[in-house]
Amino acid sequence: MRPQMRRIVTEHDADGGAVFRSDDVLTVDELSDGKFAAALVWTTATVPPDNNNDVEGDSRDVGLTLKGGTAFWTTDFGPGSVTPFHRTASIDFGTVISGTIQLELDSGEKKDLFPGDVIVQRGTNHLWRNVTEEWCRVQFVLIEARPILIDGDELPVDNV
Repeated sequence: MRPQMRRIVTEHDADGGAVFRSDDVLTVDELSDGKFAAALVWTTATVPPDNNNDVEGDSRDVGLTLKGGTAFWTTDFGPGSVTPFHRTASIDFGTVISGTIQLELDSGEKKDLFPGDVIVQRGTNHLWRNVTEEWCRVQFVLIEARPILIDGDELPVDNV
């Protein structure tokens, strides 16, 4: 069974002291007949971000990535699920929170990742495969990156 996703956000009061802004359970989007679930945790409109901006970071219109900014996702992969091959126009930092996930590159190379393992995904064409009978949770921070150029031509990107 997939656990809930909780988010706690901090900010400053009028005197500059640290306070809790919110503590809530995230809305989760069920995808592919319940084989995947994803929640947008937070976004920033720019890099570096502006912590003085009062906009809710989860209310921006964002695809998988955010042009000029960042997107923080929590993704659950159901038992036996497989994503399509895809490439994003971003550098992605991922951490496996629970379960086991396999990362496959379009070269055919594969690596199994376990809780605590981190991934630095640099615009490569890849897929994710849950090779177990348990749910797997991975958290990703995606930061817009320049396009990958091979012999002067941009490699295509997908927003799955």
